[in-house]
Amino acid sequence: MRVQEAQRITNLPPYLFAEVDRQIARARERGVDVISLGIGDPDFPTPAHVVARLKEAAEDPANHRYPSYEGLRAYRAAVASWYKRRFDVDLDPDTEVVSLIGSKEGIAHIPWCFIDPGDLALVPDPGYPVYATAVLLAGGDPFPMRLRPETGWLPDLDAIPRDVRAKAKLMFINYPNNPTAAAVDGTGFFESVVEFARANSIIVCHDAAYSEITFDGYVAPSFLQVPGAKEVGIEFHSLSKTYNMTGWRIGWAAGRREVIEALGRLKTNLDSGIFQPVQYAAIAALETPPEHFGQVLPAYARRREKVVAALNRLGWNLEPPKGTFYVWAPVPKGYSSIEFSRHVLDKAGVFVTPGIGYGSAGEGYFRISVTIDDARLEEAISRLEEAGVGFS
Repeated sequence: MRVQEAQRITNLPPYLFAEVDRQIARARERGVDVISLGIGDPDFPTPAHVVARLKEAAEDPANHRYPSYEGLRAYRAAVASWYKRRFDVDLDPDTEVVSLIGSKEGIAHIPWCFIDPGDLALVPDPGYPVYATAVLLAGGDPFPMRLRPETGWLPDLDAIPRDVRAKAKLMFINYPNNPTAAAVDGTGFFESVVEFARANSIIVCHDAAYSEITFDGYVAPSFLQVPGAKEVGIEFHSLSKTYNMTGWRIGWAAGRREVIEALGRLKTNLDSGIFQPVQYAAIAALETPPEHFGQVLPAYARRREKVVAALNRLGWNLEPPKGTFYVWAPVPKGYSSIEFSRHVLDKAGVFVTPGIGYGSAGEGYFRISVTIDDARLEEAISRLEEAGVGFS
């Protein structure tokens, strides 16, 4: 029997990090002790009080049944309280917050709510691959907003053609940024996005997954802090990076109530919500004292500085980024990003992510994640130096 894929799947590229896993697995099968600096998965444990709250809630049989489709109101209220404390943003937990099975799930589903075949969505290039693939799955066309170092890796809104603006329904933005680690100073850029979105009737989707991973006194703003932001869009957030909960799969979207309602309506038709003990644990996470960040952020900052210093010794000229746990750097002359990634893997047994995986504008760059313990990171740096990997 011949199996005929749906067109939406045929047009779907392989997911970057699934391919990363396969490349690393193949190298390990050859006996290579691979040190992966690829995927941004925190190596620190989830805070103990969060795990304890999960255990307590899981022992209650009342939590073994179907959860609420909308998510526990207590969880959504905790999200609203966190926004008030952190950004002085007021949110109605009943109408302006929706629980997600990780922010990736919400990002992947939001185009289904607003994109019809022939519609466009503005996506950053380079950018998190899910923005573009989600638009493709919904039958729309992603229009790349090229990010360049000359503009601080911010999109040039004025360069977006008028006919594209007329057809665009969504715009994805992400700061602090994956993969470039770029950050916005103040809310000026967000203010220009609100104005642009209002003028062109575009829904803004800001991915704020890295807002709490910042260094050197930098404090990331929320898109929702900007006057008028809740009129034009929503913000996605996740507990994954902030509280070392990548495997727990819980996050939220917040903002314009009509957009939140549409996303929630779609979700009630697709999933059955989040296991309630995970939601109770997430409430505990959102109430985590500042001491948690006093341990984790200095470790990321120290590792970031080690990587930047090592690359600069090898010929690069990089500045430590203000946010995320990534370092984004150009590949040496004569290499594509995939060729350089393979070169580093072959010569040093170290995996770095090729920039082309984040879009065509990512070609010529690679990304390093510092979510690896200090000893292995030091070994990776030593291997790069011993292998003579350099920027020349």
